[in-house]
Amino acid sequence: MAMRCIAIDDEPLALRQISGYISKIPFLDLKSTFCSAVLAQEWLKENETDLIFVDINMPDMTGVEFVQTLDTPAMVIFTTAYAEYAIEGFKLSAIDYLLKPFGLNDLTRAAEKALSLYELLQLQEARQSEQTPQEETIESGDEAGVLSVHADRKTHVVKMSNIVYVESAGEYVRLHLSDGTKLVTLFRLKNMESSLQSSQFMRVHRSYIINLNHISGYTKGRVFLSNDDYVPIGENYKEQFINYMNSVQ
Repeated sequence: MAMRCIAIDDEPLALRQISGYISKIPFLDLKSTFCSAVLAQEWLKENETDLIFVDINMPDMTGVEFVQTLDTPAMVIFTTAYAEYAIEGFKLSAIDYLLKPFGLNDLTRAAEKALSLYELLQLQEARQSEQTPQEETIESGDEAGVLSVHADRKTHVVKMSNIVYVESAGEYVRLHLSDGTKLVTLFRLKNMESSLQSSQFMRVHRSYIINLNHISGYTKGRVFLSNDDYVPIGENYKEQFINYMNSVQ
């Protein structure tokens, strides 16, 4: 099932470009586009969407102000020509931000992050409709550096060194492994954090824990990882992360 999405940008050329990109991504269903956040507000009173692409710097209402007014916020990917606005976006738990000019590959990677969260939320809703969720037990073996994770109806023995990062979606976490495998299990990120070796892992966002040995680079608002993916750096975790990076350089 495709994710319903809308795009908002006061620049007609930028709006046409992002619409064209979205049309090339099979798991996205573009419902409408808007040159004004106010017009998008009116549309959302009568319609629902799963994902919103919205420019930050707009004259009538900024993208940040727009998201703050939503009663039931959808997933949000900000677009902006100014990198300094990324921090404001991540304070609102945006999925990602796209720095203009961006290409189809950039938008696809951001959309895949949204899809990952969307699938986790769908799984969570399905589980909740069947029964009250019970958190899985994750066992760690410090000497061997492994975790025993129950996912896909079996127990996986996972080397901690092979975990690139962990992402959260409510009561679930998804482990992204270095071989491309993704394991979804019923477990809270806070509890997962205590199961991981603190010298090897760091929480860089309220929804992400990264393996420090898989860092390939970073910018003001993102940390890039060895599997060519990246995750946001949350404002509350920024100082700790920067101090760590300074200490190893």
